[in-house]
Amino acid sequence: MLKLRLSRGGTKKRPVYKIVVAESKFARDGRFIEKLGFFNPLLPKEKKERIGLESERIKYWLSQGAQPTTRVARILGENNFIPMPAAGNNPNKAIAKKDRKKEEAPKENAAEAKPAAEAKKEEAKPAAEAKKEEAKKE
Repeated sequence: MLKLRLSRGGTKKRPVYKIVVAESKFARDGRFIEKLGFFNPLLPKEKKERIGLESERIKYWLSQGAQPTTRVARILGENNFIPMPAAGNNPNKAIAKKDRKKEEAPKENAAEAKPAAEAKKEEAKPAAEAKKEEAKKE
């Protein structure tokens, strides 16, 4: 199956991506059929040098049945080659991964701890009521 996808280039911590057509089983940075453009995520979104696309070749490969990956589909959607894909629903994306783990653990522990805490309160109520009754009698 043919894919329109990103192939990483550049140096360590300074990525630059090529938009390529490749067979889906080929390695990400390996063999590809044709280079269709580039994407530089380090530049601001306003700069036109951030994305470069060969429109005629992209239209050709889409007509041949090549499927864009989600990131390439967004790039193509922003540049009006295809309809903009629907936004995904990931409510945890804005929360750091280490914080997600912290939130999951207390919820589980809280569910187990609640019955024990309620039991202690119920045991404490009769003793407290008894003390109040003794205070009233005096």
